[in-house]
Amino acid sequence: MKRQICLVVPTNRECTATLAEVMAEAEYAKRHHDVDVRLLVLDSSDDLTAHAKVLAGARDALHLDESQQRDFLRQVVGHAEVSEPGRLLDLLLPRKPSYGACTNRAFLIAAALGCESVHRRDSDLYFQTYAGEKIFPIHIELSALGRPARDVVTTENILDDSRRDMPVAMVGASFVGDMSVDVEDIRDADGYYDLVSLWAAPGSTEAEKRALVEDSFTGSAPFEGDHSVLSVVDPMRVDMHNISFHGLHEKVPLPPATDTIGSDYFLIHVADRAGLPGVLHNRHIVNFHTAERKSDAGFLAYQMRFAKFILSMYYFHYIYDRMTTDDPKDISAIVRESTWQPRAGNEAQAHLMEQAYRRLGGRFTRVADRIREQRDTLLFEARRDIEDYADLIDAWEGLVAAARETPLPHA
Repeated sequence: MKRQICLVVPTNRECTATLAEVMAEAEYAKRHHDVDVRLLVLDSSDDLTAHAKVLAGARDALHLDESQQRDFLRQVVGHAEVSEPGRLLDLLLPRKPSYGACTNRAFLIAAALGCESVHRRDSDLYFQTYAGEKIFPIHIELSALGRPARDVVTTENILDDSRRDMPVAMVGASFVGDMSVDVEDIRDADGYYDLVSLWAAPGSTEAEKRALVEDSFTGSAPFEGDHSVLSVVDPMRVDMHNISFHGLHEKVPLPPATDTIGSDYFLIHVADRAGLPGVLHNRHIVNFHTAERKSDAGFLAYQMRFAKFILSMYYFHYIYDRMTTDDPKDISAIVRESTWQPRAGNEAQAHLMEQAYRRLGGRFTRVADRIREQRDTLLFEARRDIEDYADLIDAWEGLVAAARETPLPHA
């Protein structure tokens, strides 16, 4: 029987061109690997009809709007017999945008479809072309994901011998093109370092902060031939729109934080801190910024998501520093402990962040004003998001088991 895999695109924007690219990747996987590909599109956009027309040409595509996703999740939550089912449903499908929650939905739907791995792409990408051919990441992902590390062939192998009997849990790469966080317009501004360095870990030296700022959100070199490394993958080298998981996504969910960029990167850190085998390759996708993000409303919304990301790192640095396993119970306990920190440290971050935005001037002054106006709310939400995450981790095993037994009426 062929392996079942899930290739997923979450979207809240028009992305017909990207969908055509990912459809081609799915067909490539079927031709070159012994797999059945379920192409899953989780659609929260106003362009359902246009997307449906494109996807009509795809075999085994599953295109779900939010109401269809909610119907499925309501059944899963009911079958899991969790406490506070209404709250849990809100964490899986919140009213506000959530990068982590949309990917968690993909994980649960993949379980319902019987897929053993999830391969995520985003709606603002296309694939590189080299020697007249598209460079699809799924080629490397399927050659390694889920296999014992000792059997995986890569260009380099720097994995410790003690880990070579473990399965490869993650395969990923990065991007070329626009920066993954939309701060390119201010990269040469005086306040750029002041702002971006705020996500550095507590206790970082000045040299470490400058190295982090230089490396942050910048992507990698264009493709010039395959190169892959079997190792415990450095989280700074991979991006969530070019990532795949085997097994790990069924053990630990992603943070369901709303209006926060970076909330979907947690599993990359779990794989790193738990020492799980992974493959880092160079089939990077091409990232681009949509026009909506440059509008006044889109700009402000995005910068506030970046602000919440910085405030969330107060908790995530605590977690990453103490996490040594992929055991959900251990991780849940550490996540809860992180919320016991005095809020004063994050209050200081909020103040520095407001100052940094204000020094940038221009339209960034509006961001500084909004941070000042909503300071207490932002600090409260950053902590509440982490508390919500601990509860979701505790419920995740039951949710995945329930999803496996829940039919997808729209499949």
